[in-house]
Amino acid sequence: MHKLPYNLIINNIEIFKALIKANSKLGELNGILNTLPNPNVILNAVILGEAKESSDIENIVTTFDEIFKELTLKNQSASSKEVVHYKEAILYGYNKVIKNGFINTKLLEEIHHIIEPNVGGIRKIPGTVIINTKTKEILHEPPQNEVEIRDYLTNLEKYINYDDLDDIDDLVKMALIHFQFESIRPFYDGNGRTGRILNVLYLILKKKLSLPVLYLSKYINSNKSLYYDCLNKTQKDLKNIVDYIIYVVNGVYETCIFTIDFIRKFNKVMEECGTLIQQKAPKLYSKDLVEYLFFDFYTKNEYFREKLSISRNTATKYLNELVDIGILSVENIGVEKLYKNNYLFELMKVW
Repeated sequence: MHKLPYNLIINNIEIFKALIKANSKLGELNGILNTLPNPNVILNAVILGEAKESSDIENIVTTFDEIFKELTLKNQSASSKEVVHYKEAILYGYNKVIKNGFINTKLLEEIHHIIEPNVGGIRKIPGTVIINTKTKEILHEPPQNEVEIRDYLTNLEKYINYDDLDDIDDLVKMALIHFQFESIRPFYDGNGRTGRILNVLYLILKKKLSLPVLYLSKYINSNKSLYYDCLNKTQKDLKNIVDYIIYVVNGVYETCIFTIDFIRKFNKVMEECGTLIQQKAPKLYSKDLVEYLFFDFYTKNEYFREKLSISRNTATKYLNELVDIGILSVENIGVEKLYKNNYLFELMKVW
């Protein structure tokens, strides 16, 4: 395995073309984020969409319904719990990068521990290899002992934080950082999910994004075989890295388009719901009410009254009226009565 920087001369017209498109769309996305009145409402939906997509790559399969119930009720399925852990890891990493202004090995270990709290830290037992499950061919052998792994991670940490080590476009550098992390494979499990969080944290670090809303998991899920093919070929020979870089940069472009479209649809539907409440139940309407309804996919009387600072009876009255006008639907789970935002569930079908 090579250490960073790779000192490759990447002079490829297809990469340059892809970078122009991707950087332009990334700038457009960041511009939209900076005009949102309350971006945290949309951020919650995007992160949950990403958490599900990224977990799908690892064959951790669940539904949005299970995920949202896990957030509200806790102790649902093991898969939905893992998705919620992933969401928590993203927000933890984002807040740390904003506060500290750097990404180090300690942060990656902390993120991984949130994703996989029971797996353990850096690999200590040798024998990890990446194999072709059909042919049993060894595709890649990462560093084997903890000392060697930490040495590579220290090198990666310097590469992430010191711009003078490699004078290249930030998106190309993000691709190389992701490739190196996945090649080191420092943990027993959870490397893919940690590596995909590292992507967006690097864009935050470089101020390419003000919020962590751009994720490649949906793109990878729709082009999974090509992703692993590019990764494995580059691990065999760095000369194959051009196809991998083009794949990642195109992924940024495609994901920007998807995210921009999702944000616009989200805002449109939220405005339509606000208008509906004003028309059908004007005494209920407030900006805070609408934003809360689009932040939490499920709610219950306790959360609703606490968020809006109203009494239990008033909360019950409001929730029933929102059910009557079709914005919410009610579901009984044991002794709990949950209220689901029908419009928000419909929006999330694009993920």
